[in-house]
Amino acid sequence: MVRLEEIGPDNWRLGLHVRETQKEYVSDEFRLLARAYAFRKHRSRAVLIYDDDVAVGMALYYDCDEAEAFDLSQLFIDERYQGKGYGMAATRCILDEMRRDGKFQKVVLCYIEGNEAARSLYQKCGFRLTGEADGNEIVMERNL
Repeated sequence: MVRLEEIGPDNWRLGLHVRETQKEYVSDEFRLLARAYAFRKHRSRAVLIYDDDVAVGMALYYDCDEAEAFDLSQLFIDERYQGKGYGMAATRCILDEMRRDGKFQKVVLCYIEGNEAARSLYQKCGFRLTGEADGNEIVMERNL
């Protein structure tokens, strides 16, 4: 069963990574953690994605007060575990956590133009294109 676990001193160096061809689209584990630190005043939450006791990926979200939304900033599944439904299951777990938190009723995210796997995943999870972009980052949103 897919579950999320807070990243801490005992589990932050697991060597998770995406395929070489995906590196232009996705931050590595260390950049994800750096971003979590940078957004710590925005209640950042960096999590590992587990299937039972096996870490299969990582994600990061935080508060985006100016958009009155949670920002699903980062999500990746390790190359060894891609194509098995973990991205979808992890996104649903994250959305459930956001609902329980209750601070906002909306989630925003960006994916890099050309990352069709991310666009498809997020659309299947109910995100819609807003028509906005920040450079090559395409903005999507959904209500909780």
